[in-house]
Amino acid sequence: MKIKRINTATGDLQAFLLAGQVDMGQYEAGVLEIAREVKNQGNQGIFSFTEKYDGASINEDNFLVSEKEIEEAWDLVDDDYVFALRKAIDNIKSFHSKQLRNSWMEPDAKGNILGQLHRPLQRVGIYVPGGTAAYPSSVLMNAIPAQVAGVEEIVMVSPPDRMGKMNPYALVAASELGLTEIYKMGGAQAIFGLAWGTQTIKKVDLISGPGNIYVTIAKKMVYGDVNIDMLAGPSEILIVADSKADPVYLAADMMSQAEHDVLARSILVTDDADLLDKVEKEIDRQIVDLSRREIIEKALNDFGAFILVEDINEACAVANQVAPEHLELMVDKPFEILSKIRNAGAIFMGKNTPEPVGDYLAGPNHILPTGGTARFYSPVTIDTFMKTSSIIYYSQAGMEEDADDIIKLAQVEGLTAHANCLQVRKGS
Repeated sequence: MKIKRINTATGDLQAFLLAGQVDMGQYEAGVLEIAREVKNQGNQGIFSFTEKYDGASINEDNFLVSEKEIEEAWDLVDDDYVFALRKAIDNIKSFHSKQLRNSWMEPDAKGNILGQLHRPLQRVGIYVPGGTAAYPSSVLMNAIPAQVAGVEEIVMVSPPDRMGKMNPYALVAASELGLTEIYKMGGAQAIFGLAWGTQTIKKVDLISGPGNIYVTIAKKMVYGDVNIDMLAGPSEILIVADSKADPVYLAADMMSQAEHDVLARSILVTDDADLLDKVEKEIDRQIVDLSRREIIEKALNDFGAFILVEDINEACAVANQVAPEHLELMVDKPFEILSKIRNAGAIFMGKNTPEPVGDYLAGPNHILPTGGTARFYSPVTIDTFMKTSSIIYYSQAGMEEDADDIIKLAQVEGLTAHANCLQVRKGS
């Protein structure tokens, strides 16, 4: 395998990053067709596209996952999975519980009271991908922060297989969290069904969870009708490594992201030229035994990169420019360079912390900003599932003291009715 070698001094990095951006325009017409059908037909539109894209025959009778199907799912999973699942649940709950914020109100000397009221959303939809792999971890990362936030109604959707069944591992994860409203639908049709409602589904306030390009475009289209967590693109990892980093670990970590998707991006940045050659050879050695070898090879050939820099300070600058979804600091003293990192969805510190610990068990959310959006966006947190209202109370004395200033500001803006609200009170 020959992974691209990028020179930061020639503009190659920017060209590489731009080449990885997906052109959504070529997919929008198809998503618009799905949108029209779901808006006009409701359930029947969803059933039609489910049969077309998933090959499953779904109707009103089997649309909602039944208690029997959940019981059958439990029979298909092993005890080791349940043990690991429960450990992950505990860790994720613990981490997200620390994010809770209290509502507050504070009076001033004039008797005015200002504050903020934090409240959970009423009803949210969580999207759990299907397709080429099972993602029970996405059930946890969507539902647990919503539950910790206090969301009362959580509806889960995920595409069925050709037999009309949902992945048993995902169903057991949902069951363990107490989710009962689970619909067999995926793709753009699921997003539109959640956002606008159907004869069966009550519309939600927010949709959370990653999906393919069609799901992403659909989420973009419904934003404004509902809120969304983010617009997620292909998965990505950037590794900053020094001369002490183990090439065996680096190769494994690059491939762990490459196996997600042929569009996944894996980047290694180092100041050690010899390390790049060692990692390339190690990839060739390890890839032989991996089940998703073809996906990994295509992703690394098309979107993998080795970047040689002068020193680790420059490596950090490259990381900030890329603003990766996952950033591994595979250096001898990672905490010494942490202050240099400004842009990353999640930061994995040191040789014993490969990215999959964050995907599954550590506790922080694995739904992260992609495509450079970590420059201005954050992972899914408790705040994703909450909203804030401002509280404003003015006493008589406070109103009278501030009235003239408010009137002046309103008059400057030409809003005389605004000014009048204070004038009538001031004169009473």
